Amino acid sequence: MQRRTTRFLTVGALAAVTALGLTACGSGFSSSSGGSSSSITKALTSSDKPLSVLIGSSGPAETKAVTSAVSSWSSSSGTKATVTAASDLNQQLSQGFASGKPADVFYVSTDQLAGYAKNGSLLAYGDRLKNKGDFFPTLVKSFTVDKTFYCAPKDFSTLGLIINTDMWKKAGLTDSDVPTTWAQLKTVAAKLTTDGHVGLALSPQYARVGAFMAEAGGALTNTAGTKATVDSSANVKGLTYVQDLLKSGDAKFSSDLGTGWGGESFGKGQAAMTVEGNWITGALSSDYPGIKYKVAEMPAGPAGKGTLQFTNCWGIAKDSPNQKAALALVEKLTSTNQQLTFAKDFGVMPSVKSAADTWKSDNPDLAAFLDSASFAEGVPNQAGSADVIAALDSKVAGLKSADPQALLQTTQKQLAAVLDK
Repeated sequence: MQRRTTRFLTVGALAAVTALGLTACGSGFSSSSGGSSSSITKALTSSDKPLSVLIGSSGPAETKAVTSAVSSWSSSSGTKATVTAASDLNQQLSQGFASGKPADVFYVSTDQLAGYAKNGSLLAYGDRLKNKGDFFPTLVKSFTVDKTFYCAPKDFSTLGLIINTDMWKKAGLTDSDVPTTWAQLKTVAAKLTTDGHVGLALSPQYARVGAFMAEAGGALTNTAGTKATVDSSANVKGLTYVQDLLKSGDAKFSSDLGTGWGGESFGKGQAAMTVEGNWITGALSSDYPGIKYKVAEMPAGPAGKGTLQFTNCWGIAKDSPNQKAALALVEKLTSTNQQLTFAKDFGVMPSVKSAADTWKSDNPDLAAFLDSASFAEGVPNQAGSADVIAALDSKVAGLKSADPQALLQTTQKQLAAVLDK
């Protein structure tokens, strides 16, 4: 979960996380989710102390919804619980861990997971979940470190192709022209480009152009997450395709259009298409209600379908004096009915398969986002990988005139050094 250029995680997740903090899930950075037997059989702590819940809220709607859900659980369980919306989630989490008095339950992004797991801050409870098998497998992989499934994915986002339907019709395009391949995307981008707007706008960051790398068969690491594969021929092919669109003038980065992210370029009518996640629906509704649009799956590349996904999990503190109640709360918050309620309240996409059909029925125009879950890839979750990707973002901004292979080779060395640690 990435709203604007600063939001990665999920809709309704960490509005305050900066673009340097990538989260995600997906292609699997630890191939197994079988936790150690000791982490499963060791008794959970239990006490009569109240639970504290710390969230990184996207706004009042999310805070209200989570507070209501926790309050309902508290009333039925008899365990007191309070919800706090953090002003700076990572800082407040770190302070809590350092003091030995962390929140009991809290949001964790994938880029923070490995660090917290390594220093012993997190309870590895994933294999204890009654609904463990209901989560989308790619999301489970995102919160798996060293073959241990740490925490329950709370919701997620995928990238899709967002199309301005008025501009589409004006260009003489129909539903049959919605691109399903790179060649078709290039063709419609050219037809949609006019003196007044560009065919496609993208945020200048890996969390957008990385979708094209995935469609070419690339990823930043191997499946196990043990080896950097940044400078692979597939990744070069993906970036070269984006570069060709930029050079033709049929695509532009949002920064070159004077906007902060692709959704803003799209909302202001500067672009007929953009690549964004399902969080764009809320932004368009509130900021650009006059824009008519449709959502399509990302066009397939040389290797087939591909996209990126972003997520957070519900972390439980290893130092919590009431882990048993915390686990019960998380199971309530990730239940099918509760996730569907959250989806209605603040627009998130549920992380459990059992909610998928209902969510798509409730949101037929957005079904492409959830349909993409089966082929979505996540970004690395290893400690230190977020800094490497932030450095990659600074290079991606100059992609139009850069050498894609040289650009990736620099990042290859940086990520390899992180993985070697």
